Amino acid sequence: MKATTTYALARPSRLGLDTYARLTGVHPELIRRLVSLGLLEATRDAGGDLWFETIEVRAMSRVQRLRQGLNLNYAAIGVVIDLLDRIEQLERMHRHRQAGEDRWT
Repeated sequence: MKATTTYALARPSRLGLDTYARLTGVHPELIRRLVSLGLLEATRDAGGDLWFETIEVRAMSRVQRLRQGLNLNYAAIGVVIDLLDRIEQLERMHRHRQAGEDRWT
C-alpha cells in the first residue's frame, strides 16, 4: 500500500475576528479597541464584521511585545510603531543608496 501525502491548498488570506483572536490569544473586545485606535488594520464586510489580513497577526505580536516589554500604554505604542516604521523606511532608503553608489565606484 502506497502512502499518500496531503497538502493544504491555500491558507486563508483573511481571518475573521474570532479566528484572529484565537490565533493571537487576545480577547475580541481588545482587538476591536486596537482597531479603533489604529494599531491594527482591518476591513469590515457588509454585515459590519471585522476581517484581518494574515500579516496582522505579526502586527498584534508587535503590539503585545511593546505593551509587555516596555509597559507602554496603547497611545504610546502607536507613536513607537510609527517611529519604528519610519526608521525601517529610512534604513531601506540608505541601503538602496549605498548599493547604487557601490555599483558605480
